[in-house]
Formats: sequence, C-alpha cells, structure tokens
Amino acid sequence: MSVDKVVADPADAVADVAPGASLAVGGFGLCGIPGVLIHALLERGAGGLRVVSNNCGVDDWGLGLLLREGLISRMTSSYVGENKEFARQYLHGELEVELVPQGTLAERLRAGGSGIPAFYTPAGAGTWIEGGGLPWRYGADGSIAVASPPKETRVFDGRDHLLEEGITTDFALVRAAVGDRHGNLRFHSSARNFNPLAAMAGRVTIAEVEELVKPGELAPDDIHLPGIFVQRVVPVEPGDPRAEKRVERRTVRVGA
Repeated sequence: MSVDKVVADPADAVADVAPGASLAVGGFGLCGIPGVLIHALLERGAGGLRVVSNNCGVDDWGLGLLLREGLISRMTSSYVGENKEFARQYLHGELEVELVPQGTLAERLRAGGSGIPAFYTPAGAGTWIEGGGLPWRYGADGSIAVASPPKETRVFDGRDHLLEEGITTDFALVRAAVGDRHGNLRFHSSARNFNPLAAMAGRVTIAEVEELVKPGELAPDDIHLPGIFVQRVVPVEPGDPRAEKRVERRTVRVGA
C-alpha cells in the first residue's frame, strides 16, 4: 500500500502547530534552514513557541523572523549567532535561553529521536553547566529569574561526566535537497548539519524539499534520513523567495 506524505501547501503543513508548541528546527546559521516552513509559521502567527535549533537565524531571515514578531518564548541553542534581537530579548528578560554545547545539543536530539532518555558526556564537566546557575531568563531588573539546574554527575575511567537528557519535540521542521513521496530524504553537503537530527527528534516532522522524486528513485545508499522519521513532505516551488539561500556573513578578499 502506498503512503503519500506530500502536502502541497506549506500553510496546511503547519496548520496544527499550536501556540506553545515545541519545535526542532534544522540548519546551521542560514545553511539548510527550512525557510518556506518558517514563513508559513510566521503567517500563522502561533506564539509562545519553544524552539530547539543550533542558533536563531539573523535579524531579518530564518528563525529571526519569528523572534522579531515575538512568537518564540524559549530557545535551546548552542550559539547566539549574528542575531542582535536574540541578544536583546535575552538580556532584557523577554526570551528564555538554554545554551548547550554544540556536540551535546546534537547528541541530545539524536538520543531523543532514538528513544534514549539520557546519556553521559564529559562536555561541560567542571563548569557552570555542571554546577547550575546559568541565567536562562533574566528579570526586568537584570537579576536572574530562571537559572539552569545542576547536572547529575558520574565518573567513568577517572573522568567526570554529566547526565544530559535526550530531546523530543512536538514538531520538527527541516530542509532537504531531494525527497520522495514516502519521506525519504537526501541533504546537500553542509546543509545536512542539524537537519537529520532535528527530524529524528520531532514527533511530527515536516520536510520541505527542493526536488520531489518518485519512490524508488533515491537509491537506498543515497538516503540520509529514512521516511519513517518524516510525516509530511512539502515541495519547494522553483524561485520561491522564501527558499532563498542567503549567506550569513559575506566577506571579500582584500586585493593586492
């Protein structure tokens, strides 16, 4: 029996993302971000979103668009990035932020998607991450309103390790170069980054794909993420401005 997961309209694909939902979002900087789905969420206007993503885009693109409109209440990230509004909201107590070492964040998403509730890692041992007290949210007066809790520790081979919990979210939004109607995905080069991990962590995963192919056209060895992790596939129309691939920080070589 054929299972066709294609949803033609991005708005329909995110129609059940309710206010306060948790989202895992793929991408690294602006590389591999699900721009079409982010714009669909922007138009939907559901607020109070709790987002897990490596960073929060930039001020005028990617997740930064949702942040600018006040639709994100909490970020779990490894990097503030080039987003000044992200820093402003955090420092003024408008946004709760859990900063996580990048490798730990990746593994927490993978663990959650694999059904692993927690794992031990040496990353962060002996720092504020272990002892707690990192400011997750500031108060209006600059005090720490919400602080990170201490981590459970254990020694392996004479080295301290911290217990980190796996991450699962209500939804996941990802971007793939190629996908078929069954949800099997292939990513292009560095756009692979956090996308497969975010997709695994979502209970409902929505993938926007640049090229939609028939089932069987993707060779098994060419599939980076099997369709078992994907519930909806949204084809990206050629030339769609919402799918623009921007460069986060442009640099030019100084001439001789």
